[in-house]
Amino acid sequence: MMSESVEETWNLRLYVAGQTPKSITAFANLKKICEEHLAGQYSIEVVDLLKNPQLAKGDQIIAIPTLVRKLPEPLKKIIGDLANTERVLVGLDIRPGP
Repeated sequence: MMSESVEETWNLRLYVAGQTPKSITAFANLKKICEEHLAGQYSIEVVDLLKNPQLAKGDQIIAIPTLVRKLPEPLKKIIGDLANTERVLVGLDIRPGP
């Protein structure tokens, strides 16, 4: 009997505002982290608030880029370009904190 579901899918949403260097860096960092730690178990949705500003209200986005973990629950948010891998792993609960 397994204690964890191997089929768990991570549903991540990255909020950006246009193709800024910070947005591009955040996506690249996120993709790298997901490939290393969640290979085959994640989906990334990029939401450009320049095109869809109304979507910021749903997840209460106040800064960009912001990464939102929709699933698994509970919802988690990380603001910034996601350059600090350790912070992202702990923030998303991919790796437990100290």
